[in-house]
Amino acid sequence: MKKKIRVLVVDDSAVVRQTMKEILSSDSEIEVVATASDPYKAAEKMSKEIPDVIILDIEMPRMDGITFLEKIMNQYPIPIVMCSGLTKNGSETALKALQNGAVEIIQKPRVGTKEFLEESKIRLSDAVKAASKARLERFIRKPFEVPPKLAADAVVHKPLKSRMIQTTEKVVVLGASTGGTEAISVLLENMPYDSPGIVIVQHMPEYFTASFAKRLDRLFRISVKEAEDGDTVLRGSALIAPGNYHMLLKRSGTRYYVEIKDGPLVNRHRPSVDVLFRSAARYAGKNAIGIIMTGMGDDGAKGMRDLKDSGAKTIAQDEQSCVVFGMPKEAIKLGAVDEILPLEVISEEIIRLCENNK
Repeated sequence: MKKKIRVLVVDDSAVVRQTMKEILSSDSEIEVVATASDPYKAAEKMSKEIPDVIILDIEMPRMDGITFLEKIMNQYPIPIVMCSGLTKNGSETALKALQNGAVEIIQKPRVGTKEFLEESKIRLSDAVKAASKARLERFIRKPFEVPPKLAADAVVHKPLKSRMIQTTEKVVVLGASTGGTEAISVLLENMPYDSPGIVIVQHMPEYFTASFAKRLDRLFRISVKEAEDGDTVLRGSALIAPGNYHMLLKRSGTRYYVEIKDGPLVNRHRPSVDVLFRSAARYAGKNAIGIIMTGMGDDGAKGMRDLKDSGAKTIAQDEQSCVVFGMPKEAIKLGAVDEILPLEVISEEIIRLCENNK
């Protein structure tokens, strides 16, 4: 019998602790071994049994979640999923937690419709499973200062059979999940001012993507923003899909732009990498460069195959540099990848491909 993932939930709200315990316990692969109202009580529980994954609130009495995170990562590294509310300060603090070793960010469960609770169950369970597989050594480094599984057809049609005529204007479409915030930072740090336009799907909750985009915009040469419906894809800029919405690449004449739309979870995600990649295959074809990066699951694999079939160049992050080698592995298995590269050289390859196309 497969061993269950043992989880410790740390949150000062009894209602949140109980809700999380009920949601996680409904998954046959997960067991909540303990709950605690603050880090001190969590430490007492951990002295009796070390969990496989910790779900950690940010704002708590006696010791905040960030301080506890730092202590754990310095003394006994354990995969940690940060749990945050929807406030601006909460989202910015959660991003700091990712820089300091947290594996994932989730929103606090709240009372809502049956559909909302079902999606919360999927996202919470997936976050725990991804964290349990994460290679923590990838995080220990200096920081930068259950509905049906739908395919992309649910949101965007298959690419047109005729391939688009190649132009000199390239567009980069990129997808990532667990460990992706760091991987995207590494890639964007090395992109020049005149880099091709970049469109990104990073699996992240609603409201967190805006803080993520603003942080990257402050750090790097290219401009970065959370995408809005109708935004033009420009050279020297990157657009990040807003959490909880799908993002599609579209084209009008020589202009690329993005469409932001609601829709069902695709491959258990919204935004979905497959949706972005499928749209890029349809509207950019040979003009696209597809990048699939660290993350659990198979979101993006079929879309990357569509990209390759349309004539686009496709690149996967290699296993050694991934936090979780799930999404790239699935794309490779489908034969959808032209090159498998270490994270640190992907930006160089993008620049090379664009130079060769001039």
